[in-house]
Amino acid sequence: MGGSSIDDDWELASSSNDSRTVVLVGRTGNGKSATGNSILGRKAFKSKCSSSGITSTCELQSTVLSDGQIVNVIDTPGLFDFSAGSDFVGKEIVKCIDMAKDGIHAVLVVFSVRTRFTQEEKAALRSLQTLFGDKIVNYMIVVFTGGDSLEEDEETLDDYLGRECPEPLQEILALCENRCVLFDNRTKDERKKFEQVQQLLSLVNTVISQNGGRPYADELFTELKEGAKKLDTQLREADSLRGYSKGEILEFKKTMQQTYDSQLKRITEMVESKLKDATARLEKQLAEEQTARLNAEEKAKQAQLKSEDEIRKLREHLEMAHEELRKRGENRCAIL
Repeated sequence: MGGSSIDDDWELASSSNDSRTVVLVGRTGNGKSATGNSILGRKAFKSKCSSSGITSTCELQSTVLSDGQIVNVIDTPGLFDFSAGSDFVGKEIVKCIDMAKDGIHAVLVVFSVRTRFTQEEKAALRSLQTLFGDKIVNYMIVVFTGGDSLEEDEETLDDYLGRECPEPLQEILALCENRCVLFDNRTKDERKKFEQVQQLLSLVNTVISQNGGRPYADELFTELKEGAKKLDTQLREADSLRGYSKGEILEFKKTMQQTYDSQLKRITEMVESKLKDATARLEKQLAEEQTARLNAEEKAKQAQLKSEDEIRKLREHLEMAHEELRKRGENRCAIL
């Protein structure tokens, strides 16, 4: 792909000023789809709490803001769920890239204040960095859902982070320069709905400004975009061919489509392979960290037992000393 490798950091592509493309990622149940619906201002994505099921594949929906700006929202299935196989995740990542051919303006990493942050989520973020390059963090915004839950407890997001923020989550927030926003996807308050979306879009604009006004894109974006553009041009040219039968033109179109499909398949297989390697490394690292944690806990337990044993022996020695002193006192009294 142009002599570059998927290991390279992604390059920045040009952007249109009147559109924004954001991608929702996170564990199933964190509220990605509900957050997408809040951004769009309508129920466009299936939410876990709905009777119609949850997101099973990448999906793009758009809205036009009052100022004419177009916001494209891509909802993804549980790419942070370790139960999802590399083949499935790889296909969905390529599908997501194919949907955002002009690049991604922000990656919205969705967590819920109702659920505990997991090691799997930390590992999934590492996978994204491994797959897309370290520059991905420059486009990340953390969205915490469950704002109504904090409101019921009369807490702010700062209160929650000060009380519940584990070290891995602190690291993620530090990487994205503490760009975070709290969403209440259940509120009926139109003013609150508007204000939280505006706060998020303000962060998106900050990300775009800090990245030179350009979205996030790499060689995969470029290749898929050029392939799709070439296919579109060839299909239009085929319609204008003269001297060929309808069947021959259809065969030309079929061949062109197959070429593009082969391109998609090759890229997908490459992403899947890299993702499998990254996942294997991360699973090994998680296992090593768990083993180290268990070993540390066992050492601490043994140290505690040793300390308790030493305290017990010390008490026994003190008791023996007191008993010896008592006997000596009794003997002295008897002599007198």
